[in-house]
Amino acid sequence: MLKIEKLAGIDIGSNAVRLLVANVITEENGENPSFQKSALVRVPIRLGADTFINGIISEENKLRMIKAMKAFKLLMEVHGVQKYKACATSAMREAKNGNEVVQEIYEKTSVEIDIINGQKEAKIIFSTDLSHIIEVHKTYLYVDVGGGSTEITIFSKGKIITSKSFKIGTVRLLDDKKEFRRIWQNIETWIKENTKGLKNINVIGSGGNINKIFKLSGKPMGTALSLTYMKDYLAFLSKMTYEDRIRKLDLNPDRADVIIPATKIYLSAMEWSGAKKIYVPKIGLADGIVKSLYFNKF
Repeated sequence: MLKIEKLAGIDIGSNAVRLLVANVITEENGENPSFQKSALVRVPIRLGADTFINGIISEENKLRMIKAMKAFKLLMEVHGVQKYKACATSAMREAKNGNEVVQEIYEKTSVEIDIINGQKEAKIIFSTDLSHIIEVHKTYLYVDVGGGSTEITIFSKGKIITSKSFKIGTVRLLDDKKEFRRIWQNIETWIKENTKGLKNINVIGSGGNINKIFKLSGKPMGTALSLTYMKDYLAFLSKMTYEDRIRKLDLNPDRADVIIPATKIYLSAMEWSGAKKIYVPKIGLADGIVKSLYFNKF
């Protein structure tokens, strides 16, 4: 007999806010649960545009967040969600008024938000199932690119070797500051030092932008994008105007500007580690939240 449990994860990122509702299906013995997406809602609230420029969440975006959480709560009630978790990442944790905004959201919506650090974010995302991609004899560079930060994890033979969070992301890179050059150099040094001597390295990419790039490639799930493809695609995107990327590629306006800096991060990680392929399992923080909820890892 099947048991079906409804769980939800809310990912409050720097470029958008997402609600994932999932059905967790298990047999009577509770082994080998199956996670099936029931609904995914994405709201383009760019909190990073506030935090990374002015240091605080604006009144306008705070009110939008309150409305979004009220809407998410209603949607979860309609779907019959039994348990949920909301996590906020770099934009909220770096905002001077981040804790105040979280408190006000809770008072007006009863939605409790946890502000998590980069290491926790990477751990949650990494908890998702990668068994259909990972090969035991290979080493992987796991790169999760968000709006405000990039989490990089190196693992081999199924075990994490090292992990680090960098304050660089797609929304940050829209603002061309000199300090980002130093962070770029730090990422390059870190990747080269920690992958030195490692062979058969592949990159696993997560994040909305790499998911979109993979979808546009038309390749079947489970196959990889090559280094050459990523180079050519970056050149292709760079030749197009912002408007063309919206019209011709059918990108959302809040995706059409950040997809170029995102592609640069993934491509750079491949080049610095010597990887020739990037796999895109189409997973993210919301997926990890749902799985962590089910396995009681919070």
